[in-house]
Parts: sequence; structure tokens; C-alpha cells
Amino acid sequence: MNKLTDCFELSNGVKVPCIGYGTYLSPDGDVTKNGVKEALNIGYRHVDTAFAYGNEASVGEGIRESGVNRDEIFVTTKHWVTMRGYDKTVEAIDISLKNLGLDYIDLYLIHWPCVEKVTPDWKEVNASTWKGFEEAYKAGKIRAIGVSNFQKKHIDALLDMCDVAPMVNQIEFHPGYTQMETVEYSREKNMLVQAFSPLGCGAVLQNETLKAIAGKYNKSVAQICLRFVLQSGLNVLSKSVTPARILENTKIFDFELSAEDMAAIIAMPQTGFTGWLPEEAPADAIA
Repeated sequence: MNKLTDCFELSNGVKVPCIGYGTYLSPDGDVTKNGVKEALNIGYRHVDTAFAYGNEASVGEGIRESGVNRDEIFVTTKHWVTMRGYDKTVEAIDISLKNLGLDYIDLYLIHWPCVEKVTPDWKEVNASTWKGFEEAYKAGKIRAIGVSNFQKKHIDALLDMCDVAPMVNQIEFHPGYTQMETVEYSREKNMLVQAFSPLGCGAVLQNETLKAIAGKYNKSVAQICLRFVLQSGLNVLSKSVTPARILENTKIFDFELSAEDMAAIIAMPQTGFTGWLPEEAPADAIA
């Protein structure tokens, strides 16, 4: 990847720009709208949101007001846990399309898998939800479908019951927390892995190893984190509402981390982990 608009290619041939502009925790309204506009004006062509973020409408406004052609922008949103099952999923897709003000969604993800602590028939619930995904994909409402926060057992259960295999798995990945087993298994199943929280929720920014590496390259720690994720072969989702930082997050193509520095980052102790995995998260947070 040599520039902001270089792309990964999904198993169905759809291309995904290598850096996405994330909107998690961005409030609905002008903050999100203006952040999306700024990102698109800088050159981002990939925007990530979710129904649960409560800002899909503002993301859509930012896209329209940016003046960038819709077909140049890759838009991801995510299905929330309260809308599981086929009928509710069909409704959820239409709600997100309406919120965004778009005719189609480029990538739609199951935000969290249903798990056994939520219901004993979790496999069937995920499969029923996925049926709604498949139908919308075949109808052209969605260009690509995938999952988020899925681990091996959830992937295997879904693959056993689906017609169209998921094309993406979006997971937490950053210095101090890489989930390499999940990364490698997702790739084995022909899924692109997307990295959310590449800065470890900000917790890694004061890490001494990363600060030393940043000094070697005359880069910020944030830029080192983003470069690490991209150089690891993942699609990275960066987030900021500050124009200077939105721009800074794109300046990661003029250097390459050495093998030694990559190894040092991989060897970091756990840092910045949100503490949420599907089987361990509080049931009321994923149910």
C-alpha cells in the first residue's frame, strides 16, 4: 500500500480503501458531519460507522456535503444486537439505508456475534441474521457482507450454515493487542481483517517502546501505530474529529518499519485492550 486510496480486494472482487475514517464515539450532528467532510476533502475514501454509534444520519450528511461522488466512497455500517433474526435484520438494513440517505451500503457487518450466554440457540440466531444479510447482498442493497468481533467458533458456526461466506472480520488490533490467531484464521477463511481501535483507545500513546520507535522515524506514536497495522496487512480504521490529526493519520506511506521494529511492537505486553471479547463481555452489552 503506497497511498491513501490504495485498496484491499475482497473475495467477491469489491475493493476497500486501505485506510478508513472511523466515527466511533463521534456525536450525531455537526461534529460527525464536519469530520466526515474533512476526511473526504483530505482524500479518505472509506468511512466506517454503525447503527449503535447513533450517527449514521450525520455520516450521510457529511458524505453528501463533501461533494465527492458517491461511487468513489466506500461506506461501512453495522447491524446492532437488538435487531437479530431475519425479520428484524431486513428492517435494520432499511433503517440504516434511510439514516445514511444512501441507495446502497458498501459493507454491512454483524457488530457482535450472538453467544451462548445470550441464548442456547446462538448459532441459529446468527444464521438467521445472516440470511437477511445474504438476501440484501443478492438484491444489491449491500456490496459486501461481513462480521465484527467474531472468533473461530463463531466463524465456523456461521460458515456451516450460510450460502454466502463473510468477506470481512473487523476486530480490535493494535500494538499491545493483536489477536493473531483470529487474524490468521479469518484470512484462512478468505476474510479481510479490519482493525478497529488501532491506537488502543489512546492507551498506547505513552508507551516507551513506541515513543522510541517514533523518534527513529520522526513520526508520532499514532503514525507508528497506524503504520504497524497497515504493514501487518490489515485494513486500518483511524479516528479523530480534529482536522490536523485527521490529516496526520494519512501520513504513513513515506516510511516503512524495519523488521526489528515490527518484532519489538509485536512483543509488547498487553496494552490498551478494551477487555471485550464475545464470550467475556457482559451479556447486557451484547444482547
